[in-house]
Amino acid sequence: MPELTRILLALTFVLGLTLGAAASEVEVRVLDASLPWDGDNRERLDELIRSLGASGESYDRDRPPVAVFDWDNTVIKNDIGDGTVFWMLRNDAILQPPGGDWSDTSRFLTPAAIAALSAACAEHPPGEPLPTSTDLDCADEILAIYEDKTTASGEPAWQDEGYDHRRIVPALAWLAQIQAGYTAAQIRDMVGRAIDEYLAAPQGTEIRVGTRDGLCGWIRVYPQIHDLIGTLQANGFDVWVVSASPEPSVQAFAERVGIAADHVIGIRVLTDPEGRLTHRLADCGPEGPDSDRIMTYKEGKRCFIAQEIFGDRTAGAIESASDPARRPALVAGDAQTDIDMLLEAAVLKLVIDRQRSEVLCHALAGTGGEWLLNPMFIEPLSPRTEPYPCATTACSDRAGNPAPCTDPSGGVIPDQPAPASGK
Repeated sequence: MPELTRILLALTFVLGLTLGAAASEVEVRVLDASLPWDGDNRERLDELIRSLGASGESYDRDRPPVAVFDWDNTVIKNDIGDGTVFWMLRNDAILQPPGGDWSDTSRFLTPAAIAALSAACAEHPPGEPLPTSTDLDCADEILAIYEDKTTASGEPAWQDEGYDHRRIVPALAWLAQIQAGYTAAQIRDMVGRAIDEYLAAPQGTEIRVGTRDGLCGWIRVYPQIHDLIGTLQANGFDVWVVSASPEPSVQAFAERVGIAADHVIGIRVLTDPEGRLTHRLADCGPEGPDSDRIMTYKEGKRCFIAQEIFGDRTAGAIESASDPARRPALVAGDAQTDIDMLLEAAVLKLVIDRQRSEVLCHALAGTGGEWLLNPMFIEPLSPRTEPYPCATTACSDRAGNPAPCTDPSGGVIPDQPAPASGK
């Protein structure tokens, strides 16, 4: 063996020992034992952190393990997307579309919805804030189309065709589209004020928007999830949020739990040359520019993870990655919007149990122990008595119709009994 080769091998061996010793000496922060988790979930998460974090033998600081969290009802109790719409309506913050043309806000509004919005909000100048705190007809129409998916008179507000129902929900996308005209910084500032109000409101607070009473007016951060995020970061994980709420709204909140704005992926819209948000959605994977047919929902969440976190800007970003190194180690979610990114998790899939059938069918039928199911940390639901109809209607197809749930190999998931504990 040449002398130079022997020297290089010796140096490599010594360096390996040094790095291994350094890794073993890294102090491991563990989850706060005073914060209750269900069953052995805390221990399972701590083990993930120990094995893959900075103290683990395989840790690579240039390619740290990734953890992805949904936001609404996963990191927080309740929904900042809903909270943003409610606050904007109560504070005259939604702008009349250019020319008063509501059809420009979404290509999937029905003619009935466009006519209803035009009639209810017609008195106000284009580009100006709608006085929805006092013009209750205008407020009611916007709220009905978003919240009920019908006009205030009950006509369908959203088209059912022309898009993949596993990639977009037009009513949710509209959350971001009606923020058009502002910069992202202006939205973050507004939502920051809304967050302050919702955090200060007593638990259970209900508010009125337009003429509708009983809407949720409070939000809390789950202490256990806040602790989990900080613990992952302290152990060298790359932590992201991927949400089906508007990106600036989630950015305003995520910074309060230590996640920077550039690690938040929400519903994204394009900007104009002045940096103002537009009505057009950003694209991902196979959906071409100006398609307005994809958002961070189901397959769309998986696509934006592949594109923005792992750098896959091909049409194949929408598909499941075959290489575990191109997938998050941990994903946390609570509802059907999260199912595809939960399935993408390479090691653990954490579900905050809100009894959402599509997620629970996969979690309860999951093999290999990769699923962790935990009741909501605030106001957990009472135990469900009926089985989940996994084999028939618990999931949905690309047209939005109820459908059987299938496992990753394509087999139909049998009906699953609800956990006796109500988890």
